[in-house]
Amino acid sequence: MNIKISTAQFENKGGNKAYNLSVIEKLSEEAASKGSHVIAFHECSITGYTFARKLSREQLLDVAEQIPEGDSIQRLQEIATKYHITILAGLFEKDEHDNLFKAYVCVDKTGLKAKYRKLHPFINPNLTPGNTYCVFDIMGWKCGILICYDNNITENVRATRLLGAEIIFMPHVTMCTPSTRPGAGFVDPVLWKNRVVDPTSLRLEFNGMKGRDWLMKWLPSRAYDNGVYIVFSNPIGMDDDQLKNGCSMIIDPFGDVIAECRSWEDSFESAVITPEKLTQSGGYRYIKARRPELYRDIIGQEHSSDQKVVWLDDKTV
Repeated sequence: MNIKISTAQFENKGGNKAYNLSVIEKLSEEAASKGSHVIAFHECSITGYTFARKLSREQLLDVAEQIPEGDSIQRLQEIATKYHITILAGLFEKDEHDNLFKAYVCVDKTGLKAKYRKLHPFINPNLTPGNTYCVFDIMGWKCGILICYDNNITENVRATRLLGAEIIFMPHVTMCTPSTRPGAGFVDPVLWKNRVVDPTSLRLEFNGMKGRDWLMKWLPSRAYDNGVYIVFSNPIGMDDDQLKNGCSMIIDPFGDVIAECRSWEDSFESAVITPEKLTQSGGYRYIKARRPELYRDIIGQEHSSDQKVVWLDDKTV
């Protein structure tokens, strides 16, 4: 059956879970009133993200919650029940042994439907990587989750698709940060402050190689190559001291953007997801044409790399 999904973006406040949950409720209510069955928010949308690079282990434990016992998951369930909508959102998690994770959850009126832990976390050195993929059901659709950097490792997307996912939720906090790639860099927060009087300068930065132009180099290909729907969510505005450009979007199995947030306000956009595209897409044929005997021993091998991902105060390398 068809399913209507919304992807949201908003300017979160680091460490202010009450505020962030209030925005999640507002946007969830509006999406539900417009017929959406599901709404997805960005990475660490409940807790905030970039501020966590400055936290000690003890401070991060104070921010993190156990899942599903924590107050935030209970609040999400209340919102989902009140507005009859499935909600996906992110937060820092701690387990019973005080191990820390970057988590993303799916909640509906019945409670926690799915929990995924980021495989490649780096915002804070005290985080533990997850070690499992996640595939679950929403209204008869098989869904997966991959958080931000997880999607840059193409094997993660293919593995999630091979496990049956037809829709992959990809919550991010990305773009507008330094990198070795040409054109990358921060966007000056002054442009955000002046966005009403000078929208053109900000839009040029957001749309250029610091932002959307870079995203479009790779994100549609994840959908196209795998014949899968992608729900990408990203914050807009200031995230701690860094500016983010939103562009939350939904991409179909042909690699076409079928919904995208272009507002600078807290907002969402929606698309009706239909099953026919899954088997009409090139990715469907490519998966059926695979010859895993040729490369299973290559892809599965240990390999070495001189490049490491290290989070610094000002950049990712």
